[in-house]
Amino acid sequence: MYLNKKNSSLNKILMILGIVFILGACKNKTTSSSDWQILFDGTSTEGWRAYNGDSMPPGWKIIDGVLTFKTEQILESDYDYKGSRDIIYGAEEYDNFELYVEWKIPVGGNSGIFYHIKEGYGGPPEVSPEYQLIDDENYASIHDLVEYNTSVGFENPAELHPLQQTASDYAMYAADPEVKSLNPAGEWNSSKIVFTEAQVEYWLNGKKVLSFVPWSEEWYEKKNSGKWDATPDYGKFKTGYIGFQDHGSNLWFRNIKIRKL
Repeated sequence: MYLNKKNSSLNKILMILGIVFILGACKNKTTSSSDWQILFDGTSTEGWRAYNGDSMPPGWKIIDGVLTFKTEQILESDYDYKGSRDIIYGAEEYDNFELYVEWKIPVGGNSGIFYHIKEGYGGPPEVSPEYQLIDDENYASIHDLVEYNTSVGFENPAELHPLQQTASDYAMYAADPEVKSLNPAGEWNSSKIVFTEAQVEYWLNGKKVLSFVPWSEEWYEKKNSGKWDATPDYGKFKTGYIGFQDHGSNLWFRNIKIRKL
């Protein structure tokens, strides 16, 4: 009788361990749904298209496995194109996510990474937060910023303001200059955006350079402080597309991937 009771207790323990193992396996299976999703594999632009459009805008091509924009790639037959030159990954919308992308721009170049994009507006900047990509070192010496920067009240309007520099949340939060390490124009950089409703993180070349809480009291104070007064829908959407800005300069993007959080 004692032996049977002992075996019975052992069987119960084994059963409990089995249940724990099964639950753990289920948990791991759920976690696997957070695996990286490749948005650009170097061979196809499937899923990508113009903002408010149904195909890629002129000037965008895949060259040596890199998603590339060059003005000289625009054909004469495309000169009358009136659609947006900003592009979005229009196959799926994302709410909480981690996005990774490698990019480079030329001297004087300017672009941006948009998220939570909604269509039907004049362009992504009317609704979408933007992780800024720009040539911090040379942009102001090539482009005249005085008129615009004066209109939004920036001091030293001839200079690129911190809110306009790479890895800043454009016109909202400035990246930390003490942490930021930006490779010069013409060289590859890597960027990461981690978005949750509790906190947003912007990373540049493996270093976290900015964090903020979306839709917080501070966030609304910044949103309503000038730049976005005429764009009431800016930043209000909690899900949307991922996209890149075409600001007229050559652009290169590769290793674009995302995972849901």
